[in-house]
Amino acid sequence: MLGKIAAAMIGKRLAGRNKGASGAVKGILVETVAKRLIPTIAAAAVLGYAYKKVKGSLDRKPSYPSDAEPSPPSG
Repeated sequence: MLGKIAAAMIGKRLAGRNKGASGAVKGILVETVAKRLIPTIAAAAVLGYAYKKVKGSLDRKPSYPSDAEPSPPSG
């Protein structure tokens, strides 16, 4: 329901001076495109963020205390 109202408002703005059916048609087209694109864009953003976080955690090198020294090999 809210999508239809938003589509009508967007269609009215897109139609401009040419009021009538063209604004409604443009609104329906915008709604259809938005229904298909918004979830895809959101999924891509979430996957990109997750990839960035995982890659950052895998690239970290272990940190050692500054006074740690390697011990000589025994043998």
